[in-house]
Formats: sequence, C-alpha cells, structure tokens
Amino acid sequence: MTETTTEKARIGAPSAQPYINGFTEEGENLSPINADGTVAAPSSGPLAGDSAKGHSHGGGVGVPDSSRAGRLTSYKLEDFKALTGLEEDWRFTPLRRLRGLHTEALGGAAPSVSVSAPEGVTVETVGRDDNRIGTAGIPEDRVSANAWANFKEATVITVPAETSLDSEVSVVLAGNGSEASAQHVVIVAEKFSKGLVVLGHEGSAVVSENVEIVLEDGAELTVVSLQEWNDDSVHASSQQAKIGRDAKFKHITVSLGGNLVRVTPTARFAAPGGEVELFGLYFADAGQHLEHRTYVDHAQPNCVSNVLYKGALQGKDAHTVWVGDVLIQKQAEGTDSYEKNQNLVLTDGCRADSVPNLEIETGLIEGAGHASATGRFDDEHLFYLMARGIPEDVARRLVVRGFLNEIIQKIKVPGLEERLTEAVERELAAGDN
Repeated sequence: MTETTTEKARIGAPSAQPYINGFTEEGENLSPINADGTVAAPSSGPLAGDSAKGHSHGGGVGVPDSSRAGRLTSYKLEDFKALTGLEEDWRFTPLRRLRGLHTEALGGAAPSVSVSAPEGVTVETVGRDDNRIGTAGIPEDRVSANAWANFKEATVITVPAETSLDSEVSVVLAGNGSEASAQHVVIVAEKFSKGLVVLGHEGSAVVSENVEIVLEDGAELTVVSLQEWNDDSVHASSQQAKIGRDAKFKHITVSLGGNLVRVTPTARFAAPGGEVELFGLYFADAGQHLEHRTYVDHAQPNCVSNVLYKGALQGKDAHTVWVGDVLIQKQAEGTDSYEKNQNLVLTDGCRADSVPNLEIETGLIEGAGHASATGRFDDEHLFYLMARGIPEDVARRLVVRGFLNEIIQKIKVPGLEERLTEAVERELAAGDN
C-alpha cells in the first residue's frame, strides 16, 4: 500500500526554526482579523469557547479565517444556502442521490424506534420543546438543519449518574418507507456513569438524522452506530458529542448497507481532561456511496483524541469518502491527537477518497499528526499465505478479515463483534475475493 504520513510532532520547547508566517512560536494567530482582541466568546451553549464568536442562533461561527472553525452553525434551514455540489463539505457527495433530504420538507414517517435497556436507564419520547434538545450541537450543514426543522419528536435515552451498566442499550431504528423523513435522538450519560449504546439502523428509509450525545463530568460512554440498511436506503446522520471534564467517549461507526450513507461524527471537548476515540469500519459494494466525516474540536486543554477509520471496496462504482478534521484551538494546550484512515481496494472500478485535515492554533501541545493510506493487496502477504498451501481466494479473504478486524475488536462486546464479523463475511461472499 502507498502511504503518506505525518508523524506525531512533539511541540512546546523553544525552537531555532523560523516561525510560521502569521503565527508566534507558541502558535498564537496574528491574523489582522483577530489581532485587536475583540473576538468575543459566548458564555454558554454547545459551541461555547474562546474561539467562538457570538451567533444569532445560539452557536458560533468560530474564527473567520479558519476553514473548520469558521463553519456556519444554525438551527434555521434558511441560513444555509441551497447546495450546488461545489461546496467543500459536499464536493464528494452525489446530491442527486440524496432524494430530497437537502431540498424537500421531510414529511415522511421516520424509522420506528425500539429500545431494549438495562434497569435504571430511562427512555423517553419528547416534543421539540424539551430542554435537553440542542445541548450537544447545532446543525452544521443544510441537511442536518433540514432534519432539525422537520422532526416531530425525539427519543431521549439517559444513563443515570454513578451507574455502571451491565449490558448494552440496544436501539433499533427500523425504516419502512421511501419518503424523505427526519429523526432526532438524544443520549445523555450523567456524571460518573458507564455505558454502551448501540444504534442499529435497518430496513428501508430516506432519512436525515440528528444524534446528540452528552457526556457529563467523569462519564464513560461508548456509542456504536451500525448502518445495515437495505440497498435502497439513503441515510444522512449528524452525530455530535459534547465531552465533559475527565469524561471518556468512544464512538464506533460501522457502515455496510444502504445506497448512500453519510455519517458525520463530531466530538467537542467542553472541559479539560477528556478522552475521545472515533473508530470506523465500512465496506462498499458496487454502486454504493459510503461517506464519513469526522471532526474533533480540541477547545479545552489537556485532552486526548484518537481517530482510526478503515474501509474496503469492491465492485464497479463503489465509492467511499473519509474526511477527518481535527482542530486544536489556541487555548487547548497539552493536546495529544492523532487520526488515521486506511482503505483496501479489492477490485477495479472503485474509488476511495481520503482527506485528513489538521489545524493547530497553539504550539504548546503533546503531539498531533495524521496518516492516510489507500491501496490494493500486499503481494508479499498473499505470497506468504499461498506459499503455505492456502488458495489465492481464501488468502485474499484472510487479508481482508485481518485488515477490518482491528476495528471490530475495539467494541469489546463479544456478541456484537460476532455479529459484525458475520456481516463482513457476507460482504466478502458477495464478491469474488
């Protein structure tokens, strides 16, 4: 595989190297836009922070000259321009296949929600006016804002404070329609709780979904988002997490089914000492479009993040997209961050786009880096296995299993790991590998 990588840089000590134009040695932005010190930060809200500017809809547009921090956020659909496909955030997405999620009123029936949870977990169906809605994030794109404008009710799942769950919370979102629809889910892990929530998407649907995840101080939460849709489904999901003091968040995305799936996991540190892990596995077949855009916002000091996504592609016009954004804000001293994406192309006619992005506004960090690799089978691996009597088709499957199994093992729930392993086997059986 051909790999381009940037090793983690240990930064902080004075250096004899020339400064980066426009920044001090400590990474302070000297842009004229911010040099007068008039940038104000809102005191509350999911996007509050030193680099956020006041916004008429409760959020912040961030630093105007920063490509990721300056993105528009708003609860109002009309604040987002109609999509053309030329936007940086949408240039890989085939808009014609969104089936109205970006243009229509989402009046269809949302996928049904059924929840199986251990004792103590509360599950509620609430209206739009519930004060927990909007605490973790604000829509960052037109499709998410359209879902916000059109959802009728939300499902709120709460893991009580100081509770350690002995089994997972299983949430099945089952689609049974083809009309464009909107869905909203809120997951709250209260102080010092520990839990696992599995969001299983299945059936047929055209749905734009907002998932809000709140980790209060000291909480430990794992969220698994599993996309096993039927082949005719279209799914856009914004999954935003707000990380409290010393909280630990693990998010695992597994995308296997659907015609077009676009998942955008976001993690924002709201207090120091947090840890975030974002893992992803995807397997695209002929004609499938599977897109994942991760974003980690280091807005607080002494936080750690690790992002690893791995994908496989087979069949004509199979297309995968991974865009990883990490922003280390000026006040986020002591940050340790790394992101990596790997893609394995199994047949001709596939396309894998991989774009890691890293923005650093302070030099006083523990480390930051990214890597991206896309390629075919390693001939040496195949030769090693075939030299020991393993047929080529079996050897190829072994390589793919080993490549993807690293993500499956991150879940650490035997039953769910077995289920995903079987799903990968079905994907492999569908091809000639």
